[in-house]
Amino acid sequence: VGPEALLLWKSKSTFTSFGVFFLQMGWGDLGAFGEPSKETPNLDQMASEGMLFLDFYTANPLCSPSRAALLTGRLPVRNGFYTTNAHARNAYTPQDIVGGISDSELLLPELLKKAGYINKIIGKWHLGHRPQFHPLKHGFDEWFGSPNCHFGPFDNRALPNIPVYRDWEMIGRYYEDFKIDLKTGEANLTQIYLQEALDFISKQQASQQPFFLYWAIDATHAPVYASKQFLGTSQRGLYGDAVREIDDSIGKILKHLQKLGISENTFVFFTSDNGAALISAPKQGGSNGRFLCGKQTTFEGGMREPAIAWWPGHIPAGGVSHQLGNVMDLFTTSLSLAGLQPPGDRQIDGIDLLPAILQGKLIDRPIFYYRGNEMMAVRVGLYKAHYWTWSNSWEEYSKGIDFCPGQNVSGVTTHTQEEHTTLPLLFHLGRDPGEKYPLSFASDEYQRAMERISVIVQQHKATMVPGEPQLNVCDKAVMNWSPPGCEKLGKCLKPPKSDPKKCFWPH
Repeated sequence: VGPEALLLWKSKSTFTSFGVFFLQMGWGDLGAFGEPSKETPNLDQMASEGMLFLDFYTANPLCSPSRAALLTGRLPVRNGFYTTNAHARNAYTPQDIVGGISDSELLLPELLKKAGYINKIIGKWHLGHRPQFHPLKHGFDEWFGSPNCHFGPFDNRALPNIPVYRDWEMIGRYYEDFKIDLKTGEANLTQIYLQEALDFISKQQASQQPFFLYWAIDATHAPVYASKQFLGTSQRGLYGDAVREIDDSIGKILKHLQKLGISENTFVFFTSDNGAALISAPKQGGSNGRFLCGKQTTFEGGMREPAIAWWPGHIPAGGVSHQLGNVMDLFTTSLSLAGLQPPGDRQIDGIDLLPAILQGKLIDRPIFYYRGNEMMAVRVGLYKAHYWTWSNSWEEYSKGIDFCPGQNVSGVTTHTQEEHTTLPLLFHLGRDPGEKYPLSFASDEYQRAMERISVIVQQHKATMVPGEPQLNVCDKAVMNWSPPGCEKLGKCLKPPKSDPKKCFWPH
């Protein structure tokens, strides 16, 4: 998982540009959120110059669905980024997935093009790697990065190494042409991604072209990496080295906007696609602060994210918001900044955050916590009701797979799927942000809170029309054997015979 950034820019006379930093980092990884080593000075300064969101969420506790949600403004269960192969399973887009982002979905860059924006994605796409799912077919004008995570190295026989693209064609593969040293953790990828961002911003500013930059790098996703100059510099080990390099890069991007004189015309947002992956801890995992569990779960540690909005001259410096926000709101907010309306022919789950950001208003809205095809929980105000609880199966847990290390809460962090639809587990997140003390079913507080929550849940479910699931079918023949451009490089590989099967999702 990585931090991700969104930049949206316009010239003073006509438009605003946008940038989104979207990365895998936990709520407790930033100094501004209380991380004691204070190794994120640039992000902390970004917060001091902008607005910190303390109650900001992702739409899913896993990377691919949350990225689809950000770019469509819709819950993954609506945009198809879920599976029906088993109940409440997390699913994403590995190499052998057949599905991806549907042509019926309207992505943010497709809509921004109507207002004259040039759109670029840098880093991990993760919404499908087959040709029909290519980001340049869904509104982006430029791409430098990869369709998948940087897993490997593979032998190019049983599994192909992951390709890296420039625009329509691959320019190499991870571990072959883009080195990652698994022993030392050294890789120069973040520096490459940084330079891509700086060059893109300079080019658009020179031509007075409004732009949308989606900076979705993955240095903090295991296997964690950092460039040589950052290795060994953090008190937090290799993961901290990666965080420090990301922080340094974001600082350079913001300073570049200021140097070019376009910072007051550029809205920038930093957040994450899911909580820190505690299964990778302690050496390659981040921190979710005092929140329960991490990535893969619908507890607070899996879905509450660090979030910072920055727009000099517009957002009052040093602001702190308790607005309940979600990555899907970046879709609607960006359209609002560009003077566009959200599509009216589909359910949009994101709201416009500009009243909260610019005027300090609090907008009453719920947060829904989905895992696959199941609504696991909902937050209304300071109350969170769990209708289902599940961390991971006993079988997986017995293999050492633990999404909640050291955080067992009896009756809450369950290793079988536990249904609570009759009597939901209810927590007051103001008094109990760690979700350790469910309210008594017999208390007046429980009864009053659940009366309000139940109405909201009933209305939500009554209007829910799931999209066609994209994450059900896997086939090794569709892996990254011969991506576009492989012929020029002599890197085309022979695929096996097609043998589609139901994908297996253990979590």
